[in-house]
Amino acid sequence: MAGNLDAAIESLLNVEKQMRLAGDVAGTKNAVIEIVKLCYEARAWKTLNDQIVLLSKRRGQLKQAVTAMVQQAMQYIDETPDIESRIELIKTLNNVSAGKIYVEIERARLIKKLAKIKEEQGHIAEAADLMQEIAVETFGAMAKTEKIAFILEQVRLCLDRQDYVRAQILSRKISPRVFEADTSKEKKKPKEGDNVVEEAPADIPSLSELKRIYYELMIRYHSHNNDYLEICRSYKAIYEIPSVKADASQWIPLLRKISWYLVLSPHDPMQSSLLNSTLEDKNLSEIPKFRLLLKQLITMEVIQWTALWETYRDEFENEKAMLGGSLGDKAAEDLKQRIIEHNILVVSKYYSKITLKRLAELLCLSLQEVEKHLSDMVVSKSLAAKIDRPMGVVCFQAPKDSNDILNSWSMNLEKLLDLVEKSCHQIHKETMVHKAALKV
Repeated sequence: MAGNLDAAIESLLNVEKQMRLAGDVAGTKNAVIEIVKLCYEARAWKTLNDQIVLLSKRRGQLKQAVTAMVQQAMQYIDETPDIESRIELIKTLNNVSAGKIYVEIERARLIKKLAKIKEEQGHIAEAADLMQEIAVETFGAMAKTEKIAFILEQVRLCLDRQDYVRAQILSRKISPRVFEADTSKEKKKPKEGDNVVEEAPADIPSLSELKRIYYELMIRYHSHNNDYLEICRSYKAIYEIPSVKADASQWIPLLRKISWYLVLSPHDPMQSSLLNSTLEDKNLSEIPKFRLLLKQLITMEVIQWTALWETYRDEFENEKAMLGGSLGDKAAEDLKQRIIEHNILVVSKYYSKITLKRLAELLCLSLQEVEKHLSDMVVSKSLAAKIDRPMGVVCFQAPKDSNDILNSWSMNLEKLLDLVEKSCHQIHKETMVHKAALKV
């Protein structure tokens, strides 16, 4: 059997040589594919590897022949009898396609398969390193969805190995605007000279599925830093996917998460904007408890922490069993912090000066805790305040700059002069009227 195979390969190699030297592309491709097929049908995996290397190194080998050979051999990867021969075949094809721009897409797919095998074997760091070698964003002929899927796989492996810095760098290669592209539009026919973009393989998810995967990975990344506002924005983006919005079983857990992370986010303009847009969402009426929670945040009233925690404690604990899991180890602690911050901001709206003792009573905290929270908010520039410790008084008025004081004075003078001018005009008008009346 082995003799017959060697003889058949030898005769095909002679045919391939004649075709190659004659510059016959179709004939060379057919000869190369036949050699690969013969080795596969005989299940001679070592011979297949040897022939792939031999054919790729032949003098003046045609690009089309190498591409056809690699594509044909890739179809047999899943047919290999064991994992060792599979890895060997992938590595052989990888070495053959390395540095050849005309088989860059095939090489990327091979690396992805090899990385998957390494991951299944538990070598996550090795799999991540393999994937990072390939910069698919530079591949003009690769389908957009396949590029995105590849980069997302790179990000996932970096997160699995807890390499958060590299995960962030890789995630920035994908612009969130790419998910908003209208796929329903008809594809334009490529002009002459343009790169022909290949169709994505069948196992690549659709753009909306990729959007979900992207934001789920972003949630994992931001959870590491406890960046609640970014987590909230990621959940909001998933919630906006049409297929999710159409299914109540999917959007209710997402809307709960959005509400919780909005409450946990520090007060800033972006948080305020998201809070108001979420409150305007009609779907929020389906979960009235959360609507009430968000309403309390935008109402300028002091929230009693103990009463709030008693009301929402069960809901808080229930999040562990829902989509996305628990809100984080520090979430309960941070929730209390946000409520205290909200209460201090409410007090600062109503009072220009207040004693520390009265502020502590309003917030149900000790004097030391009040002072600490006030200091933290002043340092983070979310509040302008000064504490007079000997007097025990907090002043919430922002210190005015000398330029601001001068500007306000000049404004006041302008207003005063305007009033004087108007008064003079009115007096003049009245005297004219009276003089006219006397003449009559």
